[in-house]
Amino acid sequence: MYLGMIGLGKMGGNMVRRLLKGGHQVVGYNRTADITDQLAAEAGLIPAYSIQELIQKLPAPRAVWVMVPAGAATEETVLQLSEMLSPDDIIIDGGNSFYKDDIRRAPIVAAKGLHYIDTGTSGGIWGITEGYSMMIGGDPEIVERLRPIYETLAPAHDKGWGRVGPVGSGHFVKMIHNGIEYGMMQAFAEGFEIMHAKKDFSLDLSQIAEIWQTGSVVRSWLLDLTANALKEDQSLEKIAGWVADSGEGRWTVFEAVDLDVPAPVITLSLQQRFVSRQSESYAAKLLAAMRNQFGGHAIKPK
Repeated sequence: MYLGMIGLGKMGGNMVRRLLKGGHQVVGYNRTADITDQLAAEAGLIPAYSIQELIQKLPAPRAVWVMVPAGAATEETVLQLSEMLSPDDIIIDGGNSFYKDDIRRAPIVAAKGLHYIDTGTSGGIWGITEGYSMMIGGDPEIVERLRPIYETLAPAHDKGWGRVGPVGSGHFVKMIHNGIEYGMMQAFAEGFEIMHAKKDFSLDLSQIAEIWQTGSVVRSWLLDLTANALKEDQSLEKIAGWVADSGEGRWTVFEAVDLDVPAPVITLSLQQRFVSRQSESYAAKLLAAMRNQFGGHAIKPK
């Protein structure tokens, strides 16, 4: 099957490699031509150096997977494609878009006689070998048309992917997936920090992670990755405690508020990421000042 791929960054590029290895023909365009050239030479990508050229090289009906940053970049690319593609062509948004943007864009695309599919994609740098988990929103018939693509990208033909509902539902489910991921990561981080602080036991955290990998109720891929990191450096001295967020954790919290659903673990895990980015906390300084005011407690000078 032919597929167009716009955005050949780390994840998009690895998806292309997996598709090409699976026997598909991929026409790829990236704003940076060097990446396009590299994939063409290394993996057999059919290169395109503009969106117009990518469309021209794809047989109709076309399917174009957009793998660019969420927000303005995705919006611009989808709208551009909607003006250039032909009726019955498919636009797949495989990035980390906000699900309400999918719901808003779908009628614009449909008015041109095109189909819009949103695909929440998880797998990171390991997806090229392990496969990608894909949560898909859109028309069932159009998803079925794309089955060969999804079966190749997934961990197995019948596992790790599926249509979860109408347009917008794919990215909605991926958003909640990432919120859960925040909570799981925070729980592991806190548990290992407590063990790290228990100096009199001299615990080998790498060994403990490996023990938990088999038989334990907390075994998971996240634990496997934690074990890998601890095996390399238990002290983590070379890593700054600064944690970014992709935005999907925030969207999950906002959605919980809108739906009146309590989500304390996910909300607190998001807040902890904000804490990690502070070189010093004004709130902590004020707490110290208040304790000094009411109780005469000592203040640690800077």
